[in-house]
Amino acid sequence: MTIAHADDARVVVYSRPGCHLCETAEDSVAEICAETGDTWARVDITTDEDLTSRFTEQVPVTFVDGSQHDFWRVDPVRLKRALARSRG
Repeated sequence: MTIAHADDARVVVYSRPGCHLCETAEDSVAEICAETGDTWARVDITTDEDLTSRFTEQVPVTFVDGSQHDFWRVDPVRLKRALARSRG
């Protein structure tokens, strides 16, 4: 599992503590990134007022290469496809 700083990661999961959907999404992202060799990061929205306001009940929210990809659930096939496509 490669966890990077959010600014350096290909995949970023915005989440909050105690969120079971967030834990599931983070596990999926970690597994997929381990397979693909891509980096990922977790960002706790509760540490930032703007993020809390922006994402409120949508967490987890997944970004790939800086663009929003999913929220609530991670579709492994779709995420793998996005990571492969972004590589060129």
